[in-house]
Parts: sequence; structure tokens; C-alpha cells
Amino acid sequence: MAKLLLAGSFHPDISTLLDERPDVDVTTLVEPTEQELADAIPGFDGLVIRTTRFGAAACAKADKLKVISRHGVGYDNIDVAAATAHGLPVAVVGEANSNAVCEHAFMLMLATVKDALPLDNAVRTQDYSRRNAMTAGEVSGKTILIVGFGRIGTRMARRCAAFDMKVIVADPYVPRRVIQGHGYEYVEDFRDALDRADILTMHRPGNHDGSPVMTGQEFSRMRKGAVLINTARGTLLDEDALYQALSNGPLAAAGLDVTRDEPPAADLPLLQLDNILLSPHIAGVTREAFQAMGLQAVQNCLDAFDGKLDDYYLINPEVMQTGND
Repeated sequence: MAKLLLAGSFHPDISTLLDERPDVDVTTLVEPTEQELADAIPGFDGLVIRTTRFGAAACAKADKLKVISRHGVGYDNIDVAAATAHGLPVAVVGEANSNAVCEHAFMLMLATVKDALPLDNAVRTQDYSRRNAMTAGEVSGKTILIVGFGRIGTRMARRCAAFDMKVIVADPYVPRRVIQGHGYEYVEDFRDALDRADILTMHRPGNHDGSPVMTGQEFSRMRKGAVLINTARGTLLDEDALYQALSNGPLAAAGLDVTRDEPPAADLPLLQLDNILLSPHIAGVTREAFQAMGLQAVQNCLDAFDGKLDDYYLINPEVMQTGND
């Protein structure tokens, strides 16, 4: 009998899949610590993991593990290099939450451009003089620079085009002809289009070493009044440089679902600004996406047990060529 470990809290509908597999024995650890997970992993054939870190120590103890299935598309909490060295395939959930993240990014864009929170506060405080401030804008006719043309970036581009926005896409891993074939402008290096973007939205992975992609140098190249949206990774931004860009220009506003440290320190200067809209890394966790991610994460493990895991979901498909150690 295969043994499956669920590390975290998951949508109750995963029981639908598991009830159909009497050959799978399931154990749940609700939000274990890294050490608790490492101590528990011996003897398990599959792992579904949410936010707990799974590092080299846990990999070394994974004597029977056939698959690590991440409840999400990011895998920063998994030491993929160590997993690969141990012959452990690491799977993610594909497009299960792509629509949710895209919609959240679009919401942050509209809310910042439309000045949604300050206007809401004006009504609550009976400050109708705000009507004369002319701070709300429109996205129609504006230029958006989309950094990353993967599952989420492609969706964002379609929605922006439908709102009559000019779309520029930067992704060095996607051929120019593909992006231009969709009717969008292509740039290989996003920095070359910063001075033309009214809105910049990030949909790419972070750098392996955690270094920021947007530093003071990049912010200085952005046009006056621009808006930044980040639903990807907090490590993409130099937060000190972002604070300066929001305080002294050129940025008019920012919408962030992610920060470098989560939760951010209470004294983080960004939290004191009123031209930034924040959410707690929740873009991909809608009711619908939470269900879809749970089902796919569990299905990945069941497929691995059955010898038919689709490499579409794998971060390190090369391990399937050699088998597990």
C-alpha cells in the first residue's frame, strides 16, 4: 500500500480523489515545521506540500519517496537541487491558479489607477472634495509592460488588450514571433521599455540568488506617474528603492501581493505609504483555485504511484529518465 503524506491544510474535496484509492494510506500534518516534516518523511511514498520548507535534510531522510507535489506553482520552499540529486521528481499544479493570479493582478492595476481605496475612504469620511482632486485615471489607451509570458502573463496580456491597452511583452525565453503573433510588441530585455510603460506588471520567477530585478537603476528609468504591479515574487523588487520611487518619483502607485519577507516587518517603510495597495500573498488562493490546486496536487501523487505522472507538471523532468535513487 502506498503511503501519502499531506503537509498542510487542503480543500476538503481532495477526499473525493482519495476515497477512490483504498490502496493509498493517507496521513496529514497540519502546517508542520521544517524539522517535523523531515522527521516524518521516512516511509512515505508521496508528499503533498504547501508552505513548509523541504530541504536537503528532508531529502536525505526520504527513503521511499517517489514524488514531491507542491500545492501551487511556485517552489521556493523546496530544495529542487537536493531533490533532483536524490532522484525525486518535484511537481506543481500547472494552470490551476493561473486565472486567479491574473485576475488579482488586474484588480490591483485597476484599483491603483482608479485610486479605489482613497476614494472609498473619502466617502466614509464625508470628504466629497475628493471629487475635484482628479486623481483617478483610466487604463484604456495606456501602455502596459508585461514581464513574463507564461501561464499568467499570457492571460494578463489578453485581458489588457481587451481593455484597449497597448501591450508590450518581455520574455527572453519566448520567441519574438510567438509574442508578435498574438499582436503584442516584443522586447527581449524589459529594461528597454521601462520609459514607455504606464504600467509595469511582473509575472516571472525570482532570481536564483534572491537578488532583485528592479533596483534603483530600473526605477529611475520608469516614466513619471507609472504604476507597478507585482503578484510574482517579493524578491523581484529592491524594497528600499521602491520606497524611494513611490515617495520621490517616478512611481505614482504600486500594487503588491508579495513582499520580500512575509509577513513584512511592522516597521517596513512601504507600509507607511498611502500610494501602495497590498494583499497577503493571496492572489492564487481564491475559493476556486484552492480547490483546483488541492485536486491537482493530490492527482500528481496518485499518478506517480501509478507510473503515469505527466512531465508537464514537473520542475525537474530529467529525474524521470533515470528513476529514483
